[in-house]
Amino acid sequence: MSSKTDRRAKDILRLLLKHGKTSVEELTAALAASPASIRRDLVRLEESGLVHRTHGGAMLSGNAAVYEPFRFDAAFAVREDRFAAEKQRIAHAAAALVQENETVGLAAGTTTTLVARQLAHRRDIHVITNAVNIGMELSSNSRLRTTMTGGAMLWAGAFSLVGPAALETLHMFIMDKLFLSVTGLDSERGATMIEPEEAAVFRAMERQSRQVIVVADSSKIGSVSPAVICAPEEIDMLITDDGIAEETVAAFQARGVKVLAV
Repeated sequence: MSSKTDRRAKDILRLLLKHGKTSVEELTAALAASPASIRRDLVRLEESGLVHRTHGGAMLSGNAAVYEPFRFDAAFAVREDRFAAEKQRIAHAAAALVQENETVGLAAGTTTTLVARQLAHRRDIHVITNAVNIGMELSSNSRLRTTMTGGAMLWAGAFSLVGPAALETLHMFIMDKLFLSVTGLDSERGATMIEPEEAAVFRAMERQSRQVIVVADSSKIGSVSPAVICAPEEIDMLITDDGIAEETVAAFQARGVKVLAV
């Protein structure tokens, strides 16, 4: 998404936060953009779970009204927009694995945020997360139970809770499935992150989970970041996009990792 398109999308959200709903005609006049550009913006915003398109316009999604400051975090928005279509497919496949009455872990990350949005209208699921934004995404659904770990946010734009409080919370739960975001995934080195504090929380989540599922677009495959989360033998499944190479799939399968390319 270009900076101009990004600014226009933020302006659309601000107008919707103020008025609740609007029309393409009103947005065209307010933002000095063509109707076609506005419609494309609304499609992207709907795909991100922020708005619902209506006949001739759009209204604010229930989730989008919850936490305005997070919606305008440029760093998170940039990460979210990378490989957006691939991440949407991955999230859809991941959410399809979740059954009612399961306890599910969602580690902080852009792809796991999309998994959360896929689960936002489900029921009888207990979600455990160290991500502030995921907790807020799910807060509008009383049919889901959401537990946040507590902890500290040590850097801007991550929404990731880390530290002793986060680790202590995780010792209280066993998760049926953990959906794990990574910055690097390698068939030899395993799952890795940039920040060691975040990797420590993710390791605790992995230890408390019956099934570990990495959700990562193919750009992350083959990369190795400084902080280790877990070895490849500790990963049960990788859900990625169809850009993954066949020989890479074979390398993960040789380590006992089931690979789902979507």
